[in-house]
Amino acid sequence: MGKRIRHHVNPLRSEFLKRHAEPLALPPPPTPIDVELGCADARFLFELAPQFPERHHLGLEIREPLVDEVNEKARALGLGNLEARFAHINIELDALFPDERLARVFINFPDPWFKRRHKKRRLVTPELIEVIHDKLAPDGELLFQSDVWDLALDALAVIENAPTLFRNVAGPWSFLRENPYRAKSLREVRCEERGMRIWRMLYRRL
Repeated sequence: MGKRIRHHVNPLRSEFLKRHAEPLALPPPPTPIDVELGCADARFLFELAPQFPERHHLGLEIREPLVDEVNEKARALGLGNLEARFAHINIELDALFPDERLARVFINFPDPWFKRRHKKRRLVTPELIEVIHDKLAPDGELLFQSDVWDLALDALAVIENAPTLFRNVAGPWSFLRENPYRAKSLREVRCEERGMRIWRMLYRRL
């Protein structure tokens, strides 16, 4: 029997907060770097990587068993342009990448943390958005997707309240109708099978 992997991990646990991240070894420029924050099983990246073999696709994930599984699968499929790394995104992202190095950042269906006392654990914060802006190259893209209305609206407000950092491709305070990439996470597939609404935003760095 395989090891049980928790669906949700508290990012404020003390062992995570004590970590000190080092810069990641990356392919040298001009190779574009695409990063998924909280990649889980990285299904989205596994669909994206064959479409863009000239890009390097990197998933960041706080659950180490999933990181190992993604890397084993990438090796088995011969995808040298896809990998996963263990990281605490909210406190380590700034240290992992040089400024203006990333081409695209994806946030697909992050943990909603519904209870009021747990909202401080949500991924999208003003601080994270500032870091993402710094790490994206000019005109770099930020995609956010969720099937939870409150979470999507909260993320929309955070990014729209940084109008000097990002431009909403669909227009101010607007959602996209469709996924702009031919790649889907497992959560997106399941939502579509159940006829659930998905809230999407695509931003470009200013």
